[in-house]
Amino acid sequence: MNGENFAININIINPKKVQASSTNFHKSSLAAIMPPMPTFWRRFMRRQKNRKRKSREIDPDEILIDSHNLPCYDTTQFEGRLEKPIARTTLYAIMGIFLFIIAIIIVQAGQMQIVNGSDYRAKSENNLLRPVPIFAGRGVIYDRNGVMLAWNAPPASVNGTTTENTDEMVSNREYATSTGLAHVLGYVQYPSKDNNGYYYQDDFEGIAGSEKYFNVELSGTSGSRLVEVNAHGKIISENVVEPPIQGQNFTLSIDSRVQSALYNNIKDIATRVGFSGGAGVIMDVHTGELLALTSYPEYDPQVMSDKTDQAAVKSLLSNPGLPFLDRAVDGLYTPGSIIKPYLAIAVQNEGVIDPSTVIVTTGSISIPNPYDPTKTTIFRDWKDLGSLDLRHAIAMSSDAYFYTVGGGYKDQKGLGIANIDKYLRMFGFGTTTLDGGDSYLMDKAGTIPTPEWKMKTFNESWFLGDTYHTSIGQYGVQVTPMQIVRGMASIASEGAILTPTIIKGQTPHVEAVVDIPKQYFDVVHEGMRLGTQIGTSVALNVPYVKVAGKSGTAELGVTKDRVNSWITGFWPYDNPKYAFVVMLEKGSVHNLIGAAAAMRQQLDWMDANTPEYFQ
Repeated sequence: MNGENFAININIINPKKVQASSTNFHKSSLAAIMPPMPTFWRRFMRRQKNRKRKSREIDPDEILIDSHNLPCYDTTQFEGRLEKPIARTTLYAIMGIFLFIIAIIIVQAGQMQIVNGSDYRAKSENNLLRPVPIFAGRGVIYDRNGVMLAWNAPPASVNGTTTENTDEMVSNREYATSTGLAHVLGYVQYPSKDNNGYYYQDDFEGIAGSEKYFNVELSGTSGSRLVEVNAHGKIISENVVEPPIQGQNFTLSIDSRVQSALYNNIKDIATRVGFSGGAGVIMDVHTGELLALTSYPEYDPQVMSDKTDQAAVKSLLSNPGLPFLDRAVDGLYTPGSIIKPYLAIAVQNEGVIDPSTVIVTTGSISIPNPYDPTKTTIFRDWKDLGSLDLRHAIAMSSDAYFYTVGGGYKDQKGLGIANIDKYLRMFGFGTTTLDGGDSYLMDKAGTIPTPEWKMKTFNESWFLGDTYHTSIGQYGVQVTPMQIVRGMASIASEGAILTPTIIKGQTPHVEAVVDIPKQYFDVVHEGMRLGTQIGTSVALNVPYVKVAGKSGTAELGVTKDRVNSWITGFWPYDNPKYAFVVMLEKGSVHNLIGAAAAMRQQLDWMDANTPEYFQ
């Protein structure tokens, strides 16, 4: 029995051989027949049993979710996936990258501190020591009477903050408010600095007029100071390294009173009658000093220097009246009859005609057409002036007379285009200077038409009619008002060609002397004086000073409905002191009022306000 019972117990504890009926065995009978198990073994079996039970425990919802998503799980929600730990190779790769970056930083730090440390230390010290320019005071510009026209003022400020054009070391450039001075004075551009406070333009720059031409002398020499700053940019200390040298002052020959009056009189006639612009010059015939030099319209030097009023700047730049054009110096214009006094000297000196010889004019001359004798070309005068000698031809400004002596007509020989070109150049036309001298007032040479010029310009041959038109200052003749006043000064002084200057007291510069007998100049003087008494310049016949004058009306364009109006001359007649010219640009051909009216108003103003110029 004991042996059988043992066998049965073995079968019972072997799970693979247990029969269904063995489940009915009572545990107590097993306990009776089996020997007791050791305590440690029981504990081990218990732990194994609990472990299996825990690993097999799965919540019902997990079973349902897994069973639902297993065939096609939602990848966006990662449903049905199991989390996996990061692979060690990935961790090693990330760690390697970080180590590589740290190594680069260490190498660069060593490069900066060890290899290039001294260079960076020097740069750091330079950042602490900042050189700052000390701008020299710009020279003051005065008129001939000591009136300040351009000067320096403390930096302007708005609510305690300096304007963009200035800082604590850059003074403001101030200009006189008198009109008519813009083109003589010009304006400046201030020193400019970048956003870091460093100046990339460390000098004033003259843009036009005297500010530009005398910029070097006016600017002086800037100094410098060394400023020590801390890390926050605050100044700790500063020392002057090189003091500035003040710019040179200039006293101009211009009388600002006379100049402003001339500008206003030109403006008055131009706006009242309908001219688009004008210019005026008054020059000392013995020194070349300019008493007045003005151009209408003009800009405001203060607006252009400050550039704080952008609307005003834009308005000036877009003005169709061209306020930046200095018409007196840079404007080229057809002169018309004011060219006749120079031809009058030429025809005498060349023996073309005796001054007393009378030519009968009938209001025009007719020239047969060389290609068709049945046809004629008519060259008209402005009026039938009858019989004229040279003096009266100048006074009455006869076109027919100067057609005849300029190009020849019937039995009267003419001067010819070659001699016209020669004598006009002799008096300074068609060139800037006669001796290579330098004057910013004579920048434009102008034009004297010749056969060579016509062929080069138009690829056409020269005709007699071209000589006729050139004889009265038409066709291709182009001059500046400055050339006219220089030429007229040479007629007044009987031959000396002076370089115009706006500096008071400057040694006169004689470019050339026209070697022509005095009596030929006298005839022209007499004819111009006669012009103010009975001729085309009668508007200048004033009681307080004897004026010799010559007017001119230059027709423009094909339709000739627009004209330039001129008046030129000198005073006093008996002992010439000043030459003058006034030009009004592009007015109606029907105007009865022109440049002579503007000059008459100027003479009247000077008689009342500056009579010393008539003594």
